[in-house]
Amino acid sequence: MEEDSTVPESRASLSVLALADARLPGGGHAHSGGLEEAVHRGVVADAEQLREFLRGRLHGAGSQAAAFAAAAAHAGERGAGADYWWRWDVEFDARTPSPAQRAASRAQGRGTARAGRAAWPCAALEGLLSITGSPHHPAVVGALIGARSLGTPKDAAAVVAYLAVSGPASAAVRLLGLDPFAANAAVAAFERDTERIARRAASTSGSRPEDLPSTGAPALDLFAQAHQRHHEEEVRLFAS
Repeated sequence: MEEDSTVPESRASLSVLALADARLPGGGHAHSGGLEEAVHRGVVADAEQLREFLRGRLHGAGSQAAAFAAAAAHAGERGAGADYWWRWDVEFDARTPSPAQRAASRAQGRGTARAGRAAWPCAALEGLLSITGSPHHPAVVGALIGARSLGTPKDAAAVVAYLAVSGPASAAVRLLGLDPFAANAAVAAFERDTERIARRAASTSGSRPEDLPSTGAPALDLFAQAHQRHHEEEVRLFAS
C-alpha cells in the first residue's frame, strides 16, 4: 500500500515514547519527586498548589536533568568512552547535593538500564554501566536514545523533563485524591515550558560535563532529605 504523503512525519519514535511512559519498568512509579513530603508539610493541598510545585520542579531539577540527558544522548551518538561517562556521573552528582535525590535518580537509572538492556542493547549503555552499576536516570535515557538513534538530544531532554512533572502529578492523585483529569491538565499546562527547556538543553548537548548548567532546587533537596528521614520512622507511599 502506498504511503500517504499528506500524513505529517512523527516527531518522536515509538522507543522515545516508551522511555517517557510510566509503564516502562524503570521504577518511576515508586517516586513522588518530593511531592509526598510537600503534601505532608501542607505545602501542596490542591490542584493549584500542585501546578506551582510542578513549575518549580520542572524549571529546577527537571531543567538540570534535561541538560544532562541531552549531553548523554550526544555522547551516545558519538560513541563516548568510559572516561566521559565517569566525568558525566561526577558532575551530575556535584549538582545534586541531596544524597536522597541522588539515590532516587540512581534507583530509577538501574531500573531503566535493565529495561534498556532488554529492549535496546547497545555499547553506550554497557560503557555507562562499566563505571557504575547504578547510573543516574538521565544518563541511561540519553545513552539509549543517542546510541540507538532512537531520537535526538532534544528528545532525550524532553523525556526527562516530562517525567520530572508527570511522576509527581500521578503521585498527587494518590496522595491528595485529586481528580486525575486535573492532575493531567496540570502537566499539559507546561507544554511550552518543556519545549523551551528541551531546546535549550539540546543547544548545550555538546558541552563538556563540567560546563553543563546547574539549575537544582534547594527546597526539593530539603524535602528529599526530610522524606528519607520520615521514611525510616513511618510507612510512606513513595520511596522519595
